[in-house]
Amino acid sequence: MNFASKQTAARPSQPTCLPWPRELVDEGGWLALAASLAKGERELLSLWGESSSVHMAMLEPREPRLRIVTLECPEGAFPSVGGVHPPASRLERAIHDLYGLRPEGASDARRWLDHGRWGLRHPCSAPEKIESTCDPYAFLPTEGEPLHQIPVGPVHAGIIEPGHFRFSANGETVVRLEERLGFVHKGIDQLMCGASIERAARIAARVSGDSTVAYSLAFAQAVEAAFDVDVPPRAIYLRALMAELERLANHFGDIGAICNDAAFALMQAQCNLVRERILREAASAFGHRLMMDRITPGGTTVDLKQENAAALLAMVEWIELMTPRLIALFGDTTSLQDRTVGTGFVSEALARQYACGGYVGRASGRTFDARKAIGYAPYPRLTFEVGASKEGDVDARVWVRFDEVKASLQIVRQILDDAPEGPIIAAWAPPDDWTREGAALVEGFRGDIFVWLRIRADGVVQRCHLRDPSWFQWPLLEAAIKDNIVADFPLCNKSFNCSYSGHDL
Repeated sequence: MNFASKQTAARPSQPTCLPWPRELVDEGGWLALAASLAKGERELLSLWGESSSVHMAMLEPREPRLRIVTLECPEGAFPSVGGVHPPASRLERAIHDLYGLRPEGASDARRWLDHGRWGLRHPCSAPEKIESTCDPYAFLPTEGEPLHQIPVGPVHAGIIEPGHFRFSANGETVVRLEERLGFVHKGIDQLMCGASIERAARIAARVSGDSTVAYSLAFAQAVEAAFDVDVPPRAIYLRALMAELERLANHFGDIGAICNDAAFALMQAQCNLVRERILREAASAFGHRLMMDRITPGGTTVDLKQENAAALLAMVEWIELMTPRLIALFGDTTSLQDRTVGTGFVSEALARQYACGGYVGRASGRTFDARKAIGYAPYPRLTFEVGASKEGDVDARVWVRFDEVKASLQIVRQILDDAPEGPIIAAWAPPDDWTREGAALVEGFRGDIFVWLRIRADGVVQRCHLRDPSWFQWPLLEAAIKDNIVADFPLCNKSFNCSYSGHDL
């Protein structure tokens, strides 16, 4: 939509969030919603703060639709949601670390993102300087004998991001795993505040590099919702094409890495061949292996040439030949099945309680997929099936990934066949009349990514909250490893493949 020709409407008294309106609630309403989350009547999508208010996004499963509510906190405190609904706990701890708002009645008051190394407290609200260079952290106690503790990380043997894992074990059997994250906190909240839309889009694309397309798409959709931008049909299809290529590359990478952690390097070698070809074709078609910064509010920055479309179709045909062979190699290798079947179990009840998305949730019976449930374009016009299982183990998480590979190949074929011709970006500009708010929920390869933002009348981002699916998957890894042997942790961990960077913000 070209806002230069749009008449100015009456100035609203409060910013209107689109496409899901934001509601103001009192303390009683906040507590009632927390109780409904605890009962399983709604699912928590995110919880975030500002200097004097907290916001909560929930999924209404029966419709499904999103509901966003706000509670004002003039006294610097709010009733804890995590006290009755554990999935909110770490999000509340992050709110307190960044904004200083106290969750009253919380079950866990320990700092989460703040390790005492910033030189100040509550950097996003009223910063207080401190002298500490490192805060002590009290891990939860474990009772029983004989038990010993195994600390792992935050620096790991591989080239991966840092995170600390504290195992309490009886011999080789894990009794408790407790994670401590936050080591790659980058201050995304502060970087977003005061940024132009263009700069904020680049920041969003770098929250978690392996999901750069999904984050860019979620941010763009939130901006477009806020300003009622009509994205050209061709750009909508190209965005979905990039998202599915990103999904394919990551799933093949994960399947190979899981098998490698079970000492089956042949599978990893084969999967890496497929992944590398996807990345090379992405670079040829869109100018970047990860397709970073190729999606922008209003459309895309690059079009797909006919010769690149033909190359992508040839790649799809090759992957369709390779996939059955890889499936057979995985399923028929007895030593591999011995390691994956029954390992790292996550119950359906936990997956639903944590609104766990992606392959982790779908492998444990929660079949939510934003492409179908929310139905953003162009997915309602495409035919594909989402894989699911109720086995809940490492093996199930691999099979769900294979199902998603098949679905993505279907989607890519349809896009290459049906993508319309035309422009790839809308002519639009933020109108200088009033503050706007927008939200979006997009399916990344790990699961659903949520974005909410507020943009001032001058086109500057006032607040932007991005929630990675890993926020609700990391806690379930602690449950998955319980009663498994220590040596199976790398296998369980890779079957989740949670993002450190996306979580630590």
